[in-house]
Amino acid sequence: MPLATHQSRAIVAFAIALSAAACSDVPMTAPLERDVAAEAALVAPSNVEIREPLDGEWLTGVHTVTARLIDRAPSQYRMFWQVDGGSLVVMSNAPDGVSKQAWIDYTNWAWNGRGPYVMNFVAKERWSNTIIAQRSVWIYVGTRTNPFAGARFFVDPASNARQQADAWRATRPLDAAAMDRIATQSQADWLGNWIPDVASHVAARVAQIRQAGALPVFVAYNIPLRDCNSYSAGGAPSAAAYKSWVRAVASGLGGNRAAIILEPDALGLLDCLTSSEQQVRLDLLRDAVEVFKRAKVAVYVDAGNAHWQPAAVMAARLTQVRAAVADGFTLNVSNFQTTADNVAYGNELSALIGGKTYIIDTSRNGLGPTADYQWCNPDGRALGANPTFMTGAARADAYLWVKRPGESDGTCNGGPSAGTWWADYALGLAQRASSTTVASAVAQ
Repeated sequence: MPLATHQSRAIVAFAIALSAAACSDVPMTAPLERDVAAEAALVAPSNVEIREPLDGEWLTGVHTVTARLIDRAPSQYRMFWQVDGGSLVVMSNAPDGVSKQAWIDYTNWAWNGRGPYVMNFVAKERWSNTIIAQRSVWIYVGTRTNPFAGARFFVDPASNARQQADAWRATRPLDAAAMDRIATQSQADWLGNWIPDVASHVAARVAQIRQAGALPVFVAYNIPLRDCNSYSAGGAPSAAAYKSWVRAVASGLGGNRAAIILEPDALGLLDCLTSSEQQVRLDLLRDAVEVFKRAKVAVYVDAGNAHWQPAAVMAARLTQVRAAVADGFTLNVSNFQTTADNVAYGNELSALIGGKTYIIDTSRNGLGPTADYQWCNPDGRALGANPTFMTGAARADAYLWVKRPGESDGTCNGGPSAGTWWADYALGLAQRASSTTVASAVAQ
């Protein structure tokens, strides 16, 4: 159904509220006006304060929207709301005497599905059509559901673990059976600068996974100055290159249902960058969140792990990259912290950023971390809980194997280069899992 048809329902609700507002400052004869310049403009943060709705909020039924121009009295300007480039709808003076408001009925909005929708607030001079300020939020319509709920997880028939198990089947049957514990589980697909044509690669992978009736899960790992030039050094050579790369990934997704885990360690390692480099990284992550949400995929921004950055520090960083627009955040990627510790940390962090949900990487945390919290190929670790969306934890959307068990963390503790398959390490993880649970961890 066209946008204009849906907006007409909201306008009716607005008109009812407006007729009852004694302090209205606009004539009832023209509740709508079209402004091509406003619709074409790129909406940037300004001195418009949006009080309702919140960025990333899910809305259904009739709700009020409230905004104000912070440096002017309500009598000095007019405020309009607009959704996804549609008509500008005028707002009335709010009862608080300092804001503008309108009532919107979100029932049956469907021209963009559940969203996201970009809601713009545009302020104009009181007696002219000149735009003086504007700001936007992203909203969703309906009730949020877990993006992983009911999903089938893809098991790669050509994974390193599967090939290794098959190679050992005849001569090392016990080791092959242990390796099957990895080969039979779903693992995320990592994307980075080692893939020459990422759009075609993603499109082909999505087609393969969808053919199997499963949900594609990708890890975007190409941020400039990746891993602070440590074992996984690399990434896009410039900010412009990274933006192009993100858009190529989004193009390859083709509007299909999928999940993206955005840049492991990028926020956790922010302190290794100069102040200007930090700002570039934050800007790039914010842009990536918005691009992937426009591509209609579930986006989870990496937030380190339970024993890294304090929750308040990570919450501030997530806020700067518009985590409110994302579906949530990820924890414990390529690390070994226990699920219980990550649930506790995730709940603390969630409470600081509006109740956002999270994913925990359980691929190698079956025995938890070493006593000194080693992260690079530590000895004696084990596979953790199998991938599942039935976590039992209210704010945990899924436990996933984000890190591929058996791929090296780097040239440490006898390991090969980062990302290289290391059969002996994989075998140890699988063998030690025999004394640990590989069922879903019990949530706290």
